[in-house]
Amino acid sequence: MISRRRVLVGGVALAAASRHAAATEPVTLLVGAPADTPADAICRTFAQFLGRQLGDTEVAVRNVPGEAGLNVLNALADAPPTGATLGWISAPALPARMVDRSADTLLSRLTLIGAVEREPIAFVSPVATPLDSVQEIIRRSGEDADSVPLGTPPAGSAPHLAALRLQLLAQTRLNIVTFPSSDAALQAVTDGNVAAAALGLSDAIAGLREGKLAGVGIAAKARADMLPDLPVLNEAGVPLSATIRRGLAVPAGVPEPVVARFAAALKAISEDQDFRDQADSTGFLVVWIDGASWAAQMEAERADLAKLWASEPWLNSNGG
Repeated sequence: MISRRRVLVGGVALAAASRHAAATEPVTLLVGAPADTPADAICRTFAQFLGRQLGDTEVAVRNVPGEAGLNVLNALADAPPTGATLGWISAPALPARMVDRSADTLLSRLTLIGAVEREPIAFVSPVATPLDSVQEIIRRSGEDADSVPLGTPPAGSAPHLAALRLQLLAQTRLNIVTFPSSDAALQAVTDGNVAAAALGLSDAIAGLREGKLAGVGIAAKARADMLPDLPVLNEAGVPLSATIRRGLAVPAGVPEPVVARFAAALKAISEDQDFRDQADSTGFLVVWIDGASWAAQMEAERADLAKLWASEPWLNSNGG
């Protein structure tokens, strides 16, 4: 039976109750990484913050690996546009798949909510045979590329694309060796089986902090506070900036009020001190990029990658 108080507040109370019900309805968060991988762990940690900001909403993470991230992007685009399904997506993966898988309409099938993480690409070397700087990789590769194998995760991954861009900037041929996963590339450089490796900073940060890896530099515009002694490549005269940006998207057609609710939650996460502390320990930087701005960045990155693909189709490159 409706109480006298609720009768008095009428529509206001009903609207508030409706909003609360919507705020606590479970949502599914799709991620393109296999279960129990570092990328999966990053997503699941983020999901806890998302649930908190959505009013203690249950966020169920579902793994949709495969095709270098294309499977999860297609699954998200094909989901009903109700707001019950979100995707934990990243760049340059999305624009790269638009180029190397000819998925030209992919971005138009999604609505980007925004990005909250920016992870620089790190260049590292074995501690037993450390490299002084990225210029040493370039110089020695120019003399004998085979003597300087540069390991990366699979072809088309963000670190691999960064290595290709380094090669283009240096106007030389690098001996880029791709591995089936980030873990495999990390193990190869840790064991000294390659002269250097390009990795996401989150994959390399533990080895750098524990002295198991030697830092060559990060492809960023400024040094990271979490590793202040690790130089940026530009300090060695190589103006390469390469980062992984992560955030949320929903299928195109999700109602604007639902999109706005997710955007408000995402922005609040970027301001959460606990999330910032997690970023420092994991190896990424906290940012806030709204959906429209991120979509514009994706379009610009797609155009740049299309030019890179024309000269260096990475699926046919070494190990690709």
